[in-house]
Amino acid sequence: MPHPRHTAKTYPHKPAIIMGDSGEMVTYGQLDERSNQGAQLFRSLGLQAGDHIGLMMENNARFLEICWAAQRAGIIYTPISNHLKHGEAAYILENCGARLFICSHELKDLAEKLLNSAGSVAHFLMVGGVIDGYDSWEEAMFAQPEEPISDEKNGVPMLYSSGTTGQPKGILVPPPSDDVDAPHPMAQSLGIAFGFSEETVYLSPAPLYHAAPLHYNMMNLYQGGTSVIMERFEPERALALIEEHRATHSQWVPIMFIRMLKLPQEVRERYDVSSMQFAIHAAAPCPIEVKEKMIDWWGPVIVEYYAASEGIGATIIDSADWLEHKGSVGRALSGVLHILDDDGNELPPGEVGTIYFSGEQANFEYHGEAEKTAGAFNEAGWATTGDVGYLDEDGYLFLTDRKHYMIISGGVNIYPQEIENMLVGHDKVADVAVFGVPCDEFGEKVQAVVEPMNWADATDETAIEILEWLRERISHIKLPKALDFSPKLPRLDNGKLYKRHLMEEYKGGARADDKPEE
Repeated sequence: MPHPRHTAKTYPHKPAIIMGDSGEMVTYGQLDERSNQGAQLFRSLGLQAGDHIGLMMENNARFLEICWAAQRAGIIYTPISNHLKHGEAAYILENCGARLFICSHELKDLAEKLLNSAGSVAHFLMVGGVIDGYDSWEEAMFAQPEEPISDEKNGVPMLYSSGTTGQPKGILVPPPSDDVDAPHPMAQSLGIAFGFSEETVYLSPAPLYHAAPLHYNMMNLYQGGTSVIMERFEPERALALIEEHRATHSQWVPIMFIRMLKLPQEVRERYDVSSMQFAIHAAAPCPIEVKEKMIDWWGPVIVEYYAASEGIGATIIDSADWLEHKGSVGRALSGVLHILDDDGNELPPGEVGTIYFSGEQANFEYHGEAEKTAGAFNEAGWATTGDVGYLDEDGYLFLTDRKHYMIISGGVNIYPQEIENMLVGHDKVADVAVFGVPCDEFGEKVQAVVEPMNWADATDETAIEILEWLRERISHIKLPKALDFSPKLPRLDNGKLYKRHLMEEYKGGARADDKPEE
């Protein structure tokens, strides 16, 4: 399997990366040279194999160049969401032990704040411009030689995902070997299933700091394909790029399907999407009606998978299978599926329980609080991320919940405890519950229910005040779409908040802000 450096020798002028809006192109020859220079720069700064760096920027061509430089230098690189606030980004940099932080000029205000709160970071570089305290990535990189470093090793990403308690956790899947030419871990499973090859033109509409877009683009470039990167998702532009570049593969979340389907019919019919061979989706529940319409529109090219960053197993389902098992995320592609009850007993088909995978070596490490690993494995060594669902008689998996209280909105994982911890600090909040409620457009939306210090404050004006207060302290993706009031939340003497009762109320259309009984 070719590494980009081998493709660069054979087809140096072949496009490796094409930016959707700007049209900027990086050839394989340029990607090879710049990733070598980036690796040389890392060594010049004293970074060795196994060291960590943090990366925070919008989608641009430098993003993947830096990832490939890290891959060639044995560096563990952590992309950070550019929607995070200062405290959230600082926590991740400190937790992963980053020695270098690379940010874009577009995020200069946040970058300035991180100069004095980035934990172990010793070096600060900026893409697309500079501010005080940061050096130019481009100037520093282009000053380096284009030859490979003498001690190349295989570097990998460490991505952060909300866990079951506390702060977000970093998930590190060690490289299969130190050999930089080692195939991407997904290549022998999803790569084969989805037909990735040197002929692939992969449209990537999502932020590169997310796990799936990053992994798929790295795998595509391993294979010698071309990645077309959208700076930001825009539904009509996505269709235009499919036609313009004759894209063969793409990766989506359901909200993107929804927004494309909401385009006027004459707009949707304006673009030729017949080149698409695999339109892959995952990350959030997809409404059945939406998926039916996408299959009607694009044909039987819609393919879904279910997996976790920990790499403990995966399922897959194509359009034909899905039409026979609507709502399913498929049968196991890697690992063996099991559904267990709370006592660890295996459940028969049709009964809901926690999803486990066995038979697949779960080779990952958590960075963060030690208790986050609790419950990841049972006594038999089977692994779970805490998702809940059931199997049908044919072995097809159906999800009925996601990590219990984990909220997945528009393909983004949102951890309620973080929002609750912030909200309870407001002077007028005595207690708070945050959970997801069904949403046709985003899969789920964030709902907050507050028990006020004084019931007289249970007004629309106070709800607006609290949400505006929260907006200044947390990324907008995590901001509740609605805030209601309850005279007493279902928290028992043992300290546990039983949000299930609230969630059932909201699923049934009830509100939780009734006045207290006299």
